[in-house]
Amino acid sequence: MKRPLTRTDGQLADMWVRHTADWRDTAQVSSQWREAANLDTRLLQTRVTKGWWSTLEQLGITLFVTREYEHLVLAFSVVNGRPKTTFFPMPHPSGLTVDRHTRKVYVASTRNPNQVYTFRPLSSLLERSDVKPAADPSSPALMPATSAYYPGSLYIHDLAMIGIQLHANAVGHNAVVRLQDGNCFERVWWPKCIEVDGTPVFGRNHIQLNSIAAGPTLAASFFSASSDRIGRLRPGHLNYPVDRQGVIFSGTTREPVCTGLTRPHSARLRPTDANPEIWVDNSGYGEIGFVQDGRLEVVRKLPGWTRGLCMLEDVAFVGTSRIIPKFSRYAPGLDASTSVCGVHAISCKTGGLLGSVEWPYGNQIFSIDWITSSFSTGFLFQVPYRKHKRETVLFYSYLNQ
Repeated sequence: MKRPLTRTDGQLADMWVRHTADWRDTAQVSSQWREAANLDTRLLQTRVTKGWWSTLEQLGITLFVTREYEHLVLAFSVVNGRPKTTFFPMPHPSGLTVDRHTRKVYVASTRNPNQVYTFRPLSSLLERSDVKPAADPSSPALMPATSAYYPGSLYIHDLAMIGIQLHANAVGHNAVVRLQDGNCFERVWWPKCIEVDGTPVFGRNHIQLNSIAAGPTLAASFFSASSDRIGRLRPGHLNYPVDRQGVIFSGTTREPVCTGLTRPHSARLRPTDANPEIWVDNSGYGEIGFVQDGRLEVVRKLPGWTRGLCMLEDVAFVGTSRIIPKFSRYAPGLDASTSVCGVHAISCKTGGLLGSVEWPYGNQIFSIDWITSSFSTGFLFQVPYRKHKRETVLFYSYLNQ
């Protein structure tokens, strides 16, 4: 015979107090993530070298960086001559891309299910008599607009604007997908090597097809992968062969145009006077370079697993990550003990280091992109100290239409 459930008025009161206090922090609510209210501030501590802030100021940009294992998206800018760092907490952020025409920033949250967040600059505040304005129109904050959900099997990595449409690497499908409203997606490109008897294999990750060097069309784009064949072992297996097995595929031929890479990431196109150059992070050797005659022309070697890349004028911003001990054999060209978590500005022409920011308590960098600072100077949550009252007022009355 079951005993009847009992409770006391004190127990009920304790529960009601706890439930009333839950989900009040604006970072927690806007990111849809309970732990966002308990950020370890050590993750925001930095070492900055001379030239970092002046490079951003000269370019007039806000630089975005995703740190996937610390669940952070960061933004760096210079406002009226003063450095500014802001952040947005997000579960496992990976790919990030900016649509500079519509002033939208897209960030992938690669858990199960996958999500893609859309941010837009704050445009105005609702007129309210119960709060005072808390926005500076000359320094618009980037505010969340939407979040779309997709199947976890997509295993979204890179995001890119191809033409006017958002695309992603569906690493779990060995394909590139066009993302549509809601949780709709369409497979639109894949390499020939995943076809068996003319039928593409979408059922599981076989080649780690993980980045997009976006051109105006799919045919004019390029895509990096850890392999150009379906093998017995798959990415994620500790003994998966990686050294010199990575490639870059042509969007047109769906065949490799560059070989000999080791776990390549963050392929990008750099405009030149002739044809665009294909740049890529050769992660397993900590290298950054461009494709020439089917091979990588190394521009600089950096202290860590290179991942994350964007370019503007003559400057390339390159991320470096620490080596995850479990996957140390994926980085045969690196010393794990000297690897750092940071972003480095280098000259595309000379390979010279222009400046760096490093995180002593950081781990993994995934993606980097930029927007003009006049459009936005970063997120609402500020470093080193959050301004809770200002955050509350802005989320209470913001518009980013």
